[in-house]
Amino acid sequence: MVKEVVEVPSGVDVVIDGRKVVVKGPKGEVSRDFSFARNVRILKNGALVVVETYFARRKGKALVRTIAAHIKNMIIGVTKGFRYKLKIIYSHFPISVKVVNDKVLIENFLGEKAPRIANIVGNAKVKVGRLDIVVEGLDIEEVGQTAANIERATRIKGLDRRIFVDGIYLYEKGFAEG
Repeated sequence: MVKEVVEVPSGVDVVIDGRKVVVKGPKGEVSRDFSFARNVRILKNGALVVVETYFARRKGKALVRTIAAHIKNMIIGVTKGFRYKLKIIYSHFPISVKVVNDKVLIENFLGEKAPRIANIVGNAKVKVGRLDIVVEGLDIEEVGQTAANIERATRIKGLDRRIFVDGIYLYEKGFAEG
């Protein structure tokens, strides 16, 4: 038997319905469905969440540890939140970035007329400063994917990267509090 135990801090409530896990905390609520893991049981035992499976081989062990890590990230998300910082770098044309609804518009990138567009995933919040972009949210996957979409939108193909360093690059990952 493979078993991982996740401690639930005070002020955080974990609700388990089959293989669907909902974590509620002071900053909000994050839910995730683990129904793809058929032979894994997720149990709540007081202030502990137990993820276990029986007769596991290598992939089963990895799956148990992965689900436990997801639950830990959900708990961190509802208590602290996640923040990724990106830097706007240009040497040729000044890049302007703005948020419109659930998209980030990157204008004047390398002098292009059409704006490049990056999608904001889920409930992630994007704040644009003069040369910084801050992506915050409760779900680490939404925050990370939004930051990756912004970074990928300014990827340069076919030009020398040593000369054309223009783009938006991730430079810091951390928690929204602290």
